[in-house]
Amino acid sequence: MTSVPGNPDGAAPAASPGTEATNGNGGRFRAPHRRTGGGQRVREKVVVTAYRAGSWILGRLPFGPTVRVGGWIAVAAYGLWPEKRRYVRANAARILDLPPDDRRVDALGRAVFRNQVRWVIEGMHFVRMSPTRLVAQFGGPGADRFDDVWRASKGVILAGLHIGNGEAAAAGLAGRGWPVHYLADDTAYEELFERFTAQRRAWGVEVIRWRNLRDVYRVLRRGEVLGLLVDWGYRPDGEPVRFLGAWTTLPSGPAVLAARTGATILPFWTIRLRDGTFRGEVGAPILVASTEPAEIARATQAIADALEAAVREAPEQWCVFKPIWPDDPAEEALLAERALRDRGTATAQGAAG
Repeated sequence: MTSVPGNPDGAAPAASPGTEATNGNGGRFRAPHRRTGGGQRVREKVVVTAYRAGSWILGRLPFGPTVRVGGWIAVAAYGLWPEKRRYVRANAARILDLPPDDRRVDALGRAVFRNQVRWVIEGMHFVRMSPTRLVAQFGGPGADRFDDVWRASKGVILAGLHIGNGEAAAAGLAGRGWPVHYLADDTAYEELFERFTAQRRAWGVEVIRWRNLRDVYRVLRRGEVLGLLVDWGYRPDGEPVRFLGAWTTLPSGPAVLAARTGATILPFWTIRLRDGTFRGEVGAPILVASTEPAEIARATQAIADALEAAVREAPEQWCVFKPIWPDDPAEEALLAERALRDRGTATAQGAAG
């Protein structure tokens, strides 16, 4: 469950490449990344070659020094990548409730870049770990609570964030014997996607391509586990939610899937601890009774409320490089109006407060 190349999708899937399919509730399912243009093949070769070379070299070097060097590279990237720096700082300013030019926002932005590079380096080392070690490095009370929910449910949808290290969570859960599947975007770099798919399969995690609705429903109707991420950046046509004190949107896909299959949504996240291990956490289970707009809105807001806890605990580990909130206050006001319509006046006014 990670944002390294291979691009797993946080929204429910669409019908075919380059198209959008309605979700039956006014929203749309689509891949989070679309790469087009004549230079696509060249970019893919460069990225794949660089990752394979880096994985071969860095995966064999001592972890500690590699992370330190990676941190220096991350800080350099922060300075040299103005677009991503701007997005990260905008998100950091929202989290901290500070002006974007505040030095504390800048410090958090640099930390996010460092944690993203560490995430990638960790993944390069995970491929050489034994299954026993992969399971041992992932624990916490969330794992036990997850098992209780799974046994009592008709399938589980793990709704998560790009935080901590999702690869550690995926390997840790599957290594304990849970039937974990992962909805992933395959629209960016096919060769790298196949490489990550093979690695996750070796851990016991099955990857479902984002267009494959049939397999998504099959997994949930068998009572198994589907993991997906919901923080792929702000989209005006998503479901309005209050998140960390401001209006934005999240994909309605998890709620729609839950309503149609009877599965339970379980907000889920992973935090990296000081000793390099990972703690899994879960929020309260969310049941979705129907695909009525008010019910989809309620469930999606419940996901947002639960995942706030993860970001507030470890904002530096939330590695998102797209804007999560709209820049325009007028657009936020429009989201609030949509929420009033979808949820009912009393509910939306309570959320706004």
